[in-house]
Amino acid sequence: MTAALRLTHIGTATLLIEIGELRLLTDPAFDPPGQHYNFGFGTGSDKLLGPAIASEKLGRIDAVLLGHDQHADNLDTAGRALLPGCGPILTTRGGAKRLGGQAQGLEAWESRELGTGANRIRVTATPARHGPPGSLPLAGPVIGFLLEWDGPQSPLYISGDTVYFRGTAEVARRYRTKVAILHIGGVAFPISGPIRYTFNGREAAQLAQELGAATVIPVHYDGWSHFHETREATERAFAEAGLTDRVRWLKPGVATEIG
Repeated sequence: MTAALRLTHIGTATLLIEIGELRLLTDPAFDPPGQHYNFGFGTGSDKLLGPAIASEKLGRIDAVLLGHDQHADNLDTAGRALLPGCGPILTTRGGAKRLGGQAQGLEAWESRELGTGANRIRVTATPARHGPPGSLPLAGPVIGFLLEWDGPQSPLYISGDTVYFRGTAEVARRYRTKVAILHIGGVAFPISGPIRYTFNGREAAQLAQELGAATVIPVHYDGWSHFHETREATERAFAEAGLTDRVRWLKPGVATEIG
């Protein structure tokens, strides 16, 4: 029996991914809105929206997929408090050292197995670059994830916070994905500046086409003041690329079966 896929968008990059009976959480951010967070080197952002589901309502979490730990829109105070009660935390090598406990660090293309029997999945870290060339000292290391299991929606790709670069293109060269969860928002510092740190709609559409993804799930596009590109602008970019019928904008807090 193959495992079904259900996704619940909780906010920003936080998703509950249910593959069969296995329950995975991405980039836990559960603080209430109204706070300002410093991201380093004079950058920062205000949180505008709270999570669609409170952390105490999540239930069992078998593993956490954390693209990076250094920015509060991916891991905040409440998200950190949640981690000790979860299963393994797969993240960057540096993030695992900082978090300790059950955190496991991965480099790009390294894999881990999660679950057992019919609920077993393979998780492979994928390349990500959180900004333009040379931005590593500012933004820090980031990874994405590729999930494979016995099911019709496998493999599933999670981009992490990244721009389009040769590493993301390499993911598309190696894998033909069924589902692509793409972190968009066109993050820029300063907010109106030309230097971006995540996909805009045009880049996301380009990668979705290269991946061959039948279903594209945009996340990481609202709830914070540092997002530069609106959902409407991203929708136009997807439409111009002929992808409108593949894109699914998840309603926050609602579990959605991806068929």
